[in-house]
Amino acid sequence: MTAMVALHGSIESAGVMDGDETPDLEVSPRASRRRFAAEYKARILAEYERLPDGEKGALLRREGLYWSLISEWRKQAAGGAVEGLSNKRGRSGPDARDHRIAALEADNERGRQRLGTAEKVIEAQGKVSALSEELSKSADTDPRSKP
Repeated sequence: MTAMVALHGSIESAGVMDGDETPDLEVSPRASRRRFAAEYKARILAEYERLPDGEKGALLRREGLYWSLISEWRKQAAGGAVEGLSNKRGRSGPDARDHRIAALEADNERGRQRLGTAEKVIEAQGKVSALSEELSKSADTDPRSKP
């Protein structure tokens, strides 16, 4: 800190403090991801490419951007002009086919459960029918039932 004061004369001239103002040390409660429109990306990328090497950093500082974003935007632009710049970074969302497959698998599982229940009901009905038939045969042959 003393070297900075010696170079610039004072802390205020070094940009650490602005006179009577105290720096805002409050941290925002939750960070939010910045999103950039394709037109903005194209405009900044074109401006970045036009600037001489010494002024490119000033553009990045002014816009609050990092060189890695410029690098990523170049790759996107090479992939297809404005369409490439509108591509989102990171993992792509689930495919519509994946949703359809999951829905069909769930429907298939519900069908299997219903089939299992139906098979049990049919089996029980068969047993009831067989028992009813045996009871009716034994009622016909029972000596007490005939007068």
